[in-house]
Amino acid sequence: MSAHTNAASVEFRNITKKYGVVKAVNEVSFTVEAGSLVTLLGPSGCGKTTTLRMIAGLEQSSSGQIFIGDQEVTNLSVMDRDVSMVFQSYALFPHMSVIENVAYGLREQGYNKKDAYEKAEDGMAMVGLSGFGKRMPNQLSGGQQQRVAVARALVLKPKVLLFDEPLSNLDAKLRRKVREEIRELQQKLGITSIYVTHDQEEAMAVSDKIIVMNDSVISQHGTPHALYEQPKNLFIADFIGDATLVDGRFISANESHVKLHLDTLEVELPHRNLPNLEQKLDIAIRPHAISVHTQEISNSIKGKVLKSTYLGGHVEYELETALGVLFAVDHQAVSAIPATTMVSVCIAQQGIALVGG
Repeated sequence: MSAHTNAASVEFRNITKKYGVVKAVNEVSFTVEAGSLVTLLGPSGCGKTTTLRMIAGLEQSSSGQIFIGDQEVTNLSVMDRDVSMVFQSYALFPHMSVIENVAYGLREQGYNKKDAYEKAEDGMAMVGLSGFGKRMPNQLSGGQQQRVAVARALVLKPKVLLFDEPLSNLDAKLRRKVREEIRELQQKLGITSIYVTHDQEEAMAVSDKIIVMNDSVISQHGTPHALYEQPKNLFIADFIGDATLVDGRFISANESHVKLHLDTLEVELPHRNLPNLEQKLDIAIRPHAISVHTQEISNSIKGKVLKSTYLGGHVEYELETALGVLFAVDHQAVSAIPATTMVSVCIAQQGIALVGG
């Protein structure tokens, strides 16, 4: 199957979705560029799945407009939108073989069996399932079932491919493998894809851009790098990358940077034109920016290990300091420093950010 020429942009203009008096999605606007993969990320109940279902036509918006390419689809049925969806549950027909599952949508569209099966074989080859056509879904692993669901969506050559928490039924190792496969396939085909997850690591691994939702609205959107390095508010700083939020004390500022104290440490950070610099400064410290040492080190702050957890490839610490309890991850450690040990805590400049309110 050749590269996807059918890809279309998706645009939301002031979309609101109400259930009675509750606004599940509130005045949301965004554009997904044709051929890109954008993730809707956020905690449970933030509105991301409702947003995805409105793109698919499985939910109708209460107000606003939805466009796919140049066409307004706000009131069109699911069948008239030219989108395909990969569900969390895979939604495979248990009584049908793999090839029958993959060909199902094509048969529904009126293709004869021979043509539908040829296209289905192409789709199975794309997801690495050549030769699996005669098997039944219950003879496949979870990862293989997920690939069947992706192939079934792809063979319809939709303008937009939607993924609803597609990896949540897989174990951690398989999740990583399948998300890489999805990303590779999406880039190879150039198909516009919108992906819903609550897992920020998954979102950062697959996305060109991420739209972070919280309480029915968009909290921030941008590249994974921008969201991580320049969180717009406290929610983003905490949600993307497990930051610890602490107070900084203002020293001085110039046109690009602000100097501040973190307990006894003096640090200089880009201020990104945030207002009220001389008032309370909220600082996000990433776990990887913190290193823990049993010997005394200059340019560090004093701390006590409250909890240490050895996880094979790394050690996680909770540290009591004058800044509050800091969460740290040490990828270099061979063993964990035990709880109650007094330590020196160093904080690297890379991995600290000033955030808005």
